Amino acid sequence: MTITTRNRDFREARRAKADEFYTSLYDIELELKHYRPHFEGKVVYCNCDDPRASNFFRYFAANFEHLGLKKLITTCYRSRDASQFGRDDSDHAVYLEYNGERSDSRIPAAEEIGIEPLAGDGDFRSAESVQLLQEADIVVTNPPFSLFREYVAQLVEHQKQFLIIGNMNALTYKEIFPLFQHDQMWYGPSIRSGDREFRVPDDYPITAAGSRIDRDGRKYVRVKGVRWFTNLDYTGRHEDLKLHRTYSPHAYPKYANFDAIDVSKTMDIPADYEGPMGVPITFLDKYNPSQFDILGSSKTLGRPMSGIAKRGTYQQGGPRFYLPNGDGTYRRMYDRIVIKNKHLT
Repeated sequence: MTITTRNRDFREARRAKADEFYTSLYDIELELKHYRPHFEGKVVYCNCDDPRASNFFRYFAANFEHLGLKKLITTCYRSRDASQFGRDDSDHAVYLEYNGERSDSRIPAAEEIGIEPLAGDGDFRSAESVQLLQEADIVVTNPPFSLFREYVAQLVEHQKQFLIIGNMNALTYKEIFPLFQHDQMWYGPSIRSGDREFRVPDDYPITAAGSRIDRDGRKYVRVKGVRWFTNLDYTGRHEDLKLHRTYSPHAYPKYANFDAIDVSKTMDIPADYEGPMGVPITFLDKYNPSQFDILGSSKTLGRPMSGIAKRGTYQQGGPRFYLPNGDGTYRRMYDRIVIKNKHLT
């Protein structure tokens, strides 16, 4: 193995370590209850999950008959440089297949079902993992946040249904936003604000605010802006957002570099405005595709301020919307989604 390859493997291992968050069983149960009809007769694949530690495995093994599953498959990543982080070299990338067989009424442990080694490292992009993906109907897991773009691209390429966890700001990625815009992906219903706690490996550095170690020595960190991302439909997604505000030019200023009004909070969307509106990305927690059209975002629609205002009168940066301050200067806004009320057009 060359030095370059060893360095690359080390970086991959370090990134995998930083991405290794174990989702709580509570959060899984809270979200999965909205999708029961989707799972009847389906093969579920959890391709970022060691069955010996994953609550996704525990959930689907315990609810195999209740959901009417056909098969459950789980795989996990094993870095070639895992020993650099104090891991046992005897650990391997593994997979498990469960068809629901039980010798008694008890839910079998992963070791009883049978854990098999993978030939490679279990990376979701490996040939082994892709072959298992092709067998699956629905993918459910917590994928590496740092590889979210690539992970979603693979699901789209293979036309899979999915329910995965990610950071809500992934919405603003150029590869992800079109999926929301064209109704190919949306947020799940159970997480709307705040942060979520995840268990992390024993050798994970506990430095962030909100981290803790329980009485048994298990480590946890809290992560802000977490959302479920899915293309599985659910009833609440088609409920209209109730609108109570009335439009006035004073309350809803227009952007300097795009013809739309700024709405700073989702609850302040005016009920009587039929033109384009810029809303926060948290609007997607309440988005009903039958009520609103998504026209684009500040990253895709905002015109360059260099052609509108003098240099020094606005904060420079990537594409965003700007509002006039009234004194010849402009303030740069957070990312905005541009929507239009279908009911008025």
